[in-house]
Amino acid sequence: MGGIAHLRPAAVAIGSNLGDRRAHLDWAVERLSRLLGSLKVSAYHDTEPVDVGPQPVFLNACVVGTFEGSPRALLGALHALEQERGRERPYAGAARTLDLDLILLGDEVIDEPDLVVPHPRFRQRAFVLEPLASIAPDLVDPVTGRTVDALWRACVNARQG
Repeated sequence: MGGIAHLRPAAVAIGSNLGDRRAHLDWAVERLSRLLGSLKVSAYHDTEPVDVGPQPVFLNACVVGTFEGSPRALLGALHALEQERGRERPYAGAARTLDLDLILLGDEVIDEPDLVVPHPRFRQRAFVLEPLASIAPDLVDPVTGRTVDALWRACVNARQG
């Protein structure tokens, strides 16, 4: 299913915890506005690092727009933007100038070694779900059939419980 190109919503999580975090996110939003149509951008949120050991605080946000190319083309474009902004990958979970994660791409479900859509951990990540629900609450996770808003509420309830 992963190679068909048609216009569909794309959700991308953006984050930075090195250097001028706001400048990195502003740059990413500007560049993503050229890649994705009808771009919506969430507010930026300071977020404590999750599952990466001691690191500086992240600045996170989400964007949603439309994309017509293949999932691989979008992932390649996201990686190119990260690299252009100086991201290095010395080890998994390293601090980064820019992190762009493909969260959802329409109803695509892909599970390959180097491409998993929807993002495998987004359902448990408040730092993705909160900003995503603020701009696209009705987007549907094709794996669970639940809206982003429902996933966000479940995440909040799990954290309170």
